[in-house]
Amino acid sequence: MLQVKNQMLLQYKQPTLPLFEPKEKDFTRQNSGAITNHSNTINFEDKAFHNWYRFVLSYPPHLVRDYIRDFGLDKNGMILDPFCGTGTTIVEAKLNHIKSVGIEANPFPHFASSVKVNWGINPNELLEIAEEITDATYKTFSDQGINDRRLTSDPHVNLRKLDPHAERVLIKNSISPLPLHKSLVLLEHLNNFQQSPAYKYGLLALGNALVTNIGNLRFGPEVGVGKIKSDFPVVAAWNHEVQKMVNDLQKVQGKGFPEAKVHLADARDISNIISPNSIDAVITSPPYPNEKEYTRTTRLESVVLGFFADMAHVRSYKKQLLRSNTRGVYKVDDDDKWIENNSKIQKLADQIEQRRIELGKTSGFEKLYARVTKLYFGGMTRHLTELTAVLKPGAQLAYVVGDQASYLRILIRTGELIAEIASEIGYKVERIDLFRTRFATATQEELREEVIVMRWPGNKI
Repeated sequence: MLQVKNQMLLQYKQPTLPLFEPKEKDFTRQNSGAITNHSNTINFEDKAFHNWYRFVLSYPPHLVRDYIRDFGLDKNGMILDPFCGTGTTIVEAKLNHIKSVGIEANPFPHFASSVKVNWGINPNELLEIAEEITDATYKTFSDQGINDRRLTSDPHVNLRKLDPHAERVLIKNSISPLPLHKSLVLLEHLNNFQQSPAYKYGLLALGNALVTNIGNLRFGPEVGVGKIKSDFPVVAAWNHEVQKMVNDLQKVQGKGFPEAKVHLADARDISNIISPNSIDAVITSPPYPNEKEYTRTTRLESVVLGFFADMAHVRSYKKQLLRSNTRGVYKVDDDDKWIENNSKIQKLADQIEQRRIELGKTSGFEKLYARVTKLYFGGMTRHLTELTAVLKPGAQLAYVVGDQASYLRILIRTGELIAEIASEIGYKVERIDLFRTRFATATQEELREEVIVMRWPGNKI
């Protein structure tokens, strides 16, 4: 255990409900062969590894377990998550002794999921280095007139700031000046251990502490600014995250869990990343067509920890993402060519554009609603087509997707449309399970979130 002399945990209280885990109303529907009664909250017994860093509204680990059982997967199988996010599927696969591989195009979630499935470090080494970093950071604070334990600071140095180009990437007021300064000091001492296996765990621990407690962000589910905290016990918050990791790692030492690998790449180019005919099952949740800008959710940790240097850097990664929101659309995008002959999606895009004209909506983003809808389903068509090259005959798939009404209240039946696209490619759609429903304030409707269950029979396209 980290030494009590630092009084870290005495100065720190974990919120009753972590900000990345909002409670969700659970709705179910009995369906022939369907897996039902899922909620989105993470069970206490599932927090190990998953809770090192987790997106708001990530699907829960128990959903992955259900489909592992439903598909009859065992240690001889290989699971793929092509939209890996923060690694729920691959962590759960590893815990169930099944090999897995993930693909994620957003750099910090890719880093997080990679760390979450790497259990080879000696937990005692992580503890020792964390204690050394803690002592060094507290000494620097003391020299600067900062008391991070009691939050009684009278700094006699200029507070550290981010590079102006990096700062412009942040959501305004997402972190206060003093907590930012203290985080950057801690990061400096952490960076002295870049050659140590412990380094990446410490970096992820700081990333999670930044978004859940040190910063001012709130998630509900959109990211925004909540209560402004002028100060916060940064080192204690970081040590809390490190201790979670140590506790989890101690439970798996020497138990021979299989390898899991995560690629920083575009899921639409999957045949260039994954070996042919190597995948037994896919359990994943691609983005939905809406106005959620996924890199925005991870801006604070990505910027403070150096994963994003400026907006040009952000855009370079956004171009590797499935086009699901108008802030990620570029002139050269042409995924819509994949659905040129799909009359349903063309009609849907026409309805959205007609509604925009009727309502007199003229902003640049609103003018892109119809285009991004076609780009989204075209990108999914491209992805599912590319995927066929890496699937074994008989491979089973579960895609968690959600209906949307973000574009001028025109309802987009995402699951239904993707199921039809998959059928045209050659997949056998076996059923669509209801995962949950979400209440949409804009339309006052319950929108369905579903799991498309498919099988790849192995016929060539």
